[in-house]
Order: sequence, then C-alpha cells, then structure tokens
Amino acid sequence: MRRDRFDWKNFMLKPPMRFNMAKGNLDPEAVSQRLLALIKQWLEAAGAYTTQVQQQMLTTHIRAMVMRAKTGEPLPEVDNSLFDEVSPESIALAAQVVETLPGLAVEEAYLLSVHFEVARSNS
Repeated sequence: MRRDRFDWKNFMLKPPMRFNMAKGNLDPEAVSQRLLALIKQWLEAAGAYTTQVQQQMLTTHIRAMVMRAKTGEPLPEVDNSLFDEVSPESIALAAQVVETLPGLAVEEAYLLSVHFEVARSNS
C-alpha cells in the first residue's frame, strides 16, 4: 500500500501498551524489543519499511529512549523548528511510541519521527 493512499488518520490509534520504566522492574531490552515489534507492525500496515541500516539506527534510538525513560536522563535541548518538514503523520506515529513510555519529553517524538519519515519515503 502506498503512503499517499494510506488512511493515516484512521490508523492513528492509542498505544496498546504502556511501560512505566521509572516505577517498574522492567527489562529495558525486552521493552525495546516489544516496541520495535509494534513499530514494525505499524510500518508494515502503512506499507512502509526500513532498510537494514535504518533499522539499526531505529533500534539504537529506541534502546536509548527506553533507558532515558528508566533513568530520567533529559534530552539535550531540541529546536522543534528543525522538524518543520517532517509530516504530521510521522510525528503522530512517533508520539504514539513516546506515549508508551511515561515520563519522556515531548521532544522525543520529534527525534523519533525522522525514522518514520524515512521509512515512509521507502514505500
């Protein structure tokens, strides 16, 4: 399914899970793998995909995000205007992933959205 024909508005659903890394005794690697599996499903449903290199970069980002959710480590300051050309759909999808990890900064969605924008451009 090509991205221009995909109904992103109806695709955007609430995340089916939440991982409270700060309060729970959750394994960061297990949480990362569950999130990556969820992302893969969402991308496949949208007809999007990542190359092997793109997947490695996404995996590294998700693992770091999960650890930030666990440790409370803040992100460096991010200029959101850098993401003006990222589609609202990619930002919304990234926001859904970020919502699964309570306590993360909203800027995480902007950074993550770049991965989804690239995956969507592959389709």
